[in-house]
Parts: sequence; C-alpha cells; structure tokens
Amino acid sequence: MRHSFVSLLSDAKVPIEDIARLCGHSGTAVTERVYRHLIRPVMVEAATAMDDIVGRRVREP
Repeated sequence: MRHSFVSLLSDAKVPIEDIARLCGHSGTAVTERVYRHLIRPVMVEAATAMDDIVGRRVREP
C-alpha cells in the first residue's frame, strides 16, 4: 500500500518533499529510492494488453 500511495501521489505531481513528510520520512532519499515507482507506463502497457485481449475475444465468434 505504501508503494502505491507514494507512486500515485508522485504521478499526481505532489512534491516529493510532501510525500516524504506524509510517509514519516526525514528526507526524500528513501521515498524516491524505495517507494516511488513510475506507474503510468506500466498502467498504459497493461491497459493496451487488456484492450488487445478483450478486443480479440469480442471480435471472435
């Protein structure tokens, strides 16, 4: 949950200093290195794959 929390806030352009403070971190290093993940590219890739899978099944008789 913490990884998702940090990643979603980061993706929403919340400053990393604010995110670190919300997580109880004294600085931003741990927040950036351990918890922040770039989720948008992964979400887009997954959504595209699901569109391909679902679209293929809808088109098949």
